[in-house]
Amino acid sequence: MASFGKIRWISRSISTLSSPPLRICVVGSGPAGFYTAEKILKAHEGVEVDVIDRLPTPFGLVRSGVAPDHPETKIVTNQFSRVARNERCSFFGNVSLGSSVTLPELRELYNAVVLAYGAESDRSLGIPGEDLAGIYAAREFVWWYNGHPDCRNLDPDLKSTDTAVILGQGNVALDAARILLRPTEELAKTDIASHALSALEESSIRKVYLVGRRGPVQAAWTAKELREVLGIKDLHIHIQQADLVTTPADEIEMKNNRIRKRIYELLSKAATAGQGPAPGQRELHFVFFRKPDRFLESDDRSGHLGGVRLEKTTLKGDDELAKQVAVGIGEYEDISCGLALKSIGYKSVAIDGLPFDNYKGTVPNLGGRVLADASKDHMQYETGLYVCGWLKRGPTGIIATNLYCAEDTLACISDDINKGVLSSNSLKPGREGLRQLLDSRNTRVVPYDAWEKIDLEEKRRGNLKNKPREKITTWDELLEVATE
Repeated sequence: MASFGKIRWISRSISTLSSPPLRICVVGSGPAGFYTAEKILKAHEGVEVDVIDRLPTPFGLVRSGVAPDHPETKIVTNQFSRVARNERCSFFGNVSLGSSVTLPELRELYNAVVLAYGAESDRSLGIPGEDLAGIYAAREFVWWYNGHPDCRNLDPDLKSTDTAVILGQGNVALDAARILLRPTEELAKTDIASHALSALEESSIRKVYLVGRRGPVQAAWTAKELREVLGIKDLHIHIQQADLVTTPADEIEMKNNRIRKRIYELLSKAATAGQGPAPGQRELHFVFFRKPDRFLESDDRSGHLGGVRLEKTTLKGDDELAKQVAVGIGEYEDISCGLALKSIGYKSVAIDGLPFDNYKGTVPNLGGRVLADASKDHMQYETGLYVCGWLKRGPTGIIATNLYCAEDTLACISDDINKGVLSSNSLKPGREGLRQLLDSRNTRVVPYDAWEKIDLEEKRRGNLKNKPREKITTWDELLEVATE
């Protein structure tokens, strides 16, 4: 490989230096990546950390996943910015693992590599009709309204139907429902992408169904998110009273989990709060004990979604999983709709040279150390290769969950440093080698000071519209502003 010639040359050139620093590369600049970088820098004074990301913009899901009407959640970017400005840290934006640089090349360039690139794909339902127009992954919809350049042109049709069905009952599903139903004059004051705001202002969606396989006790959202959607101005909430009837198993779950009990109480209160919807009032329907059986094609538009067929479910205890699972009972009902969002879980993507569990969508690891082989009696590790965040544990938790996840991964790295498994005596070229390699491939790297140009320009444009920022949403313009 031609690039390794450069790497070997740089290794020789630094060999004359005394006590070279340990060099670590973190792949992914979301919460998992920046928390890991921060903790490494604090714990080990002689270490240099480089953070690479395939986007020109840092902060991962804080920028492209957190809902625009949750600005308080985004304050953590101030902390991440201080990390990026640390003299021992460098940010390499617009650098894609696999195409700009491969994992074997990074492992040759650095003493250690931490993979924290999250989950950028989606789980599939695997049911008939999933390819009909009008069906999207919730991730795509979230990226669309948050101005992610990959979904700038998603253009969901919000005009041709008054009904949307969201499959899933986690926080992402609630976010999507809230964006569809919240008054646009309120969204206009947020950093929502302008193309999304324009589409929502012309939206015909008046009714949203949130569908879950299990009951209200098992819903996966947080009480805070639920209270917020229940508090939307002039919104009718519909919950079938029969769905709120609890079983002894439900009572045990609520006794053992205060959050589940609080969520059930909020839903019960909302169900008894009012009568039917007023004419023209927007509606949010919580639908429990239903699982998708198939998507139905529209009678009027060939190839387009016309509805969702749901199978009724009942809950049965699963001793192995230690929870109640939904089982279909062979009874069906249809909901007519022209838009469906699948909020059933994000999925990480495998890359060449990396062990990967396709079923779980994670990298096999123990505490953050990547396992080369977990099938034998004595586990074998990939020396100098670590993982953090969703790639490590699956797409669960909140932003702060990545803080504890990063601490676990740091403990593995520190242990390997202390034991001499990772040693600066093994000379690695680090960021200078990476720069030379990327230059040889004509990669337009966006360093942190170039991102700050994007940041300032977005805030300038936002100020003109009384918004926190007006996001730049195309690859070309992001790179253009970064290089001005």
